[in-house]
Amino acid sequence: MKTRRMAAIQRILGFLIAGASLMMLPPALVSWWYQDGTSELFLTSAIILFITGMAIFLPVRNIQEDLRLRDGFLIVAVCWLSLALVGALPFLLLMQPEISYVDAVFESMSGLTTTGATILTNIDGLPRGLLYYRQQLQWLGGLGIVVLAVAIMPMLRIGGMQLYRAETPGPMKDSKLTPRITETAKALWLIYLGITVTCALAYWLGGMTLFDAVGHAFSTVAIGGMSTHDSGFGYFDSPTLEMIAIFFMVVAGVNFAIHFTSWKRASAQPYFHDPELRLYAGLLLGFAILTTFALYLNGTYGSISEAARYASFQVVSVMTTTGYSTANFSLWPGFIPIMLICIAFIGGCAGSTCGGMKVIRVMLLYRQAVREIQRLIHPHAVFPVKIGGRKTSATVMDAVWGFFFLYVSSFVMITIALNGVGVDPVTAYAAAAACITNLGPGLGDVSSNYASLNSTAKVILSFAMLMGRLEIFTILVLFTPAFWRA
Repeated sequence: MKTRRMAAIQRILGFLIAGASLMMLPPALVSWWYQDGTSELFLTSAIILFITGMAIFLPVRNIQEDLRLRDGFLIVAVCWLSLALVGALPFLLLMQPEISYVDAVFESMSGLTTTGATILTNIDGLPRGLLYYRQQLQWLGGLGIVVLAVAIMPMLRIGGMQLYRAETPGPMKDSKLTPRITETAKALWLIYLGITVTCALAYWLGGMTLFDAVGHAFSTVAIGGMSTHDSGFGYFDSPTLEMIAIFFMVVAGVNFAIHFTSWKRASAQPYFHDPELRLYAGLLLGFAILTTFALYLNGTYGSISEAARYASFQVVSVMTTTGYSTANFSLWPGFIPIMLICIAFIGGCAGSTCGGMKVIRVMLLYRQAVREIQRLIHPHAVFPVKIGGRKTSATVMDAVWGFFFLYVSSFVMITIALNGVGVDPVTAYAAAAACITNLGPGLGDVSSNYASLNSTAKVILSFAMLMGRLEIFTILVLFTPAFWRA
């Protein structure tokens, strides 16, 4: 039975790798349109992926087996890792600049996990096809390639609920927008596509070229943060474009279930009734005001309006873990750089494309802490933890505390590991935080890019990105002996 389940998992993996060859076709067309000489590179990558995928798929194409929840965790982890490894092909085959396989995997993993960390320099000089491919990787990873696969799972005659639960291990993992999981996945992707198209049009009307508008819409809605220019979003130096980016970063940080409900009811009421969304908006506003006054009082900017412009953009970009920059915040004075790295740990709402721990978990942790203080004063009283007027179950609270412990522990161990392989303490702390939260830019040697880090550090950080994107549990459960027992 175990062998048949592994064969069924192999069947899914082969199908997805073969299907991943299709993601090489759009950048090949872009390359052909701009005549940048990389179209053959993407077509070669497509052929390699298709042959590899079919070689994995065909031997087990007739194997059909019901999958358990634990199989879903393995499929999610293996598929994400495999797609990052094969997604590195275009970077590896690029003749100029030459990129090592470790660097290529780092760039691919960063894109798929929407981290936005990069090892590339002279981005403005890269071929258009490759620039488009980087942006596309983020967009595909934004809502989850596995969730997209769920929409086509009926073709494999395998239910997708196991994958969906493994892909969304947060407090909201049992909620479904529609009765059937396939319809749920399709609904999420339609909303995701609609927001992306709207964002691209807004950027284009705001003054970007069509190429930049599409590329930055991909990375904005996916909360990826990679840009088609070396100076990032600061290249445009446009308050209008920055306001558009702020709006869509905030929108992408909202639970997509709320977007769906609001669209289905043709009403904005769901946005105002969600306690997590209210806290999310309040935190963004509060940190933006704090950063604005800190920058103004430190003399970084000459007027309060200028300080507000840069502070608001950076706070929204960091807390949503997008990673866009209009200024090098690592050079800002005082406590601001450390504070910005810290708020990336909060992230956006559950069910969004953001990284971090998610606002709902922070809210539950805070209310649990308040309850413990109240218990000290009234030991025999009962103080339930409530969200939106509903009592939170003990199971959810246990899961949140477990997640918090594992998240912080993983961050600490990654920081120590980076320091152990020769990365200085400040850079190690910032790089670990930026990768596990899927933020991207950090402090020290990684404030602009990650090119200066050694290969071992990049492997560690690639693993950190994957852990952050799949929210710790999905990866760490694979390292437990109980998982591999019958």
